[in-house]
Amino acid sequence: MFDDKLIQRRGLMMVLSSPSGAGKTTTARRLLETDSGLTMSVSVTTRAKRKNEVEGRDYRFIDLTDFNLMVNRDQLLEHAKVFGNYYGTPRAPVEKTLAEGRDVLFDIDWQGTQQLAEKMRDDLISVFILPPSWHELERRLFTRGQDDATEINRRMAKASDEMSHWAEYDYVIINRDLDQCVEAVRGILESERLKRRRQIGLAEFVNGLKQGK
Repeated sequence: MFDDKLIQRRGLMMVLSSPSGAGKTTTARRLLETDSGLTMSVSVTTRAKRKNEVEGRDYRFIDLTDFNLMVNRDQLLEHAKVFGNYYGTPRAPVEKTLAEGRDVLFDIDWQGTQQLAEKMRDDLISVFILPPSWHELERRLFTRGQDDATEINRRMAKASDEMSHWAEYDYVIINRDLDQCVEAVRGILESERLKRRRQIGLAEFVNGLKQGK
């Protein structure tokens, strides 16, 4: 009998992008809670830690000198400056996770997504989440209570530019209902995991079937 356990799968990278308040972070958390084969990419950032954030879980908080060293040593898969602070994805943990056949989830913007696509396009699946309306996006930013009015206005001003990049993504979801949005992303993930090119050893398995094994 041919051992179907020999069919292994290289992990994939799934990017979730959206303007602030459209739902990408909440969607990502829901997926992580229910999918043991999915792990969150932890970015490094130069911004200050918020009171509800945990070092190593939400971000790795580093100073600008260390960030620049990581850039110069090519230790980041992508990096960008957002709202005056720098963010980046460490290369080593992502590559290790993919090689182990596990999937990595990214909560990054369009700039980071473009850089990932340049370096690792075959491993990348990108999803852009849109709000149902401009008014609803503004309402969500106010009700989540993370930022003052000045910061919210700045995020709203940036949202138009962010949303202009929707056509660069593989999938686009309008987040009218959070549960439906999460299920849509979960469906994309499950479908992409079954792609033929990601299943290592599948040809050998099929040959074994044909030989009656």
